[in-house]
Amino acid sequence: MLDEHRSGRFTAWGNALLAGYAAPDDAAHHITGSDAIHRVTGLPGESGPVGLTLALGRLRALGATGLRLALPVPGHPLGLSGPPEFNALALEAEEAVLAPEAGVGLVPEVRAAGSGPDAADLHVEVVWRCSPVRDAPPADVPSLGEAERELAEALREATEVLTRLDVAGAGPVARAALEAYRARAERDRAILAPGYPQRAARVLELAQRVAALVALAYGTGDGGSHEHGGAMSASGIAARAAALRPVERTARRALVAAYNAPVERRERGRS
Repeated sequence: MLDEHRSGRFTAWGNALLAGYAAPDDAAHHITGSDAIHRVTGLPGESGPVGLTLALGRLRALGATGLRLALPVPGHPLGLSGPPEFNALALEAEEAVLAPEAGVGLVPEVRAAGSGPDAADLHVEVVWRCSPVRDAPPADVPSLGEAERELAEALREATEVLTRLDVAGAGPVARAALEAYRARAERDRAILAPGYPQRAARVLELAQRVAALVALAYGTGDGGSHEHGGAMSASGIAARAAALRPVERTARRALVAAYNAPVERRERGRS
């Protein structure tokens, strides 16, 4: 969860486009990011794969006025609304974009291609596969206000877990990860997209901080690391996972709430 999900970028810049805050080519550029190319397949009205610019226009023509992010994991179908066939695809990828008014959802399939051992020689291609979705309330997505309140407690809990694990003394890899987290938290970043409320950006920033701490805690003290003096016992690993699970769940719920803020705001205005 340290890096931005591709489905998050698609949701944010797709919402910016649908609200008139971004041009189609700009939205497609930001969704693609550092990847080589993105294609969309299975889109209603299209016989084959199409580029992002055309796909975003097609979603608007199909009636989409807002996109939603889903970040499901086994046992927690966060942001999904069915049917089971789409939910299964999204669970496998652990992310998806929903355009419920258009009746479709998109799941990314990531392919790395290239030659040579150097990562710089690789290029990433993404195929977004469309499937029907229900226009129904998404599972377990909090409001932006609820997410912000929950995150404050989650941040305290994650910090306490790190203190108990003594991350600072866990070894050079853990110390480097901690320093990288601190640098990431301190530097300014362009997050979300035009048209998002300030509160959504604030919730996303805090959720990413909590997620970074959780990832750091999961990466310390396990038996798979060769830098520690002794491997953590099975009971210790289980206890750590139990302590972190609700914190990680809170961070994922907040991420979804932040990316879905324009849809929440519009629905609140209609109620």
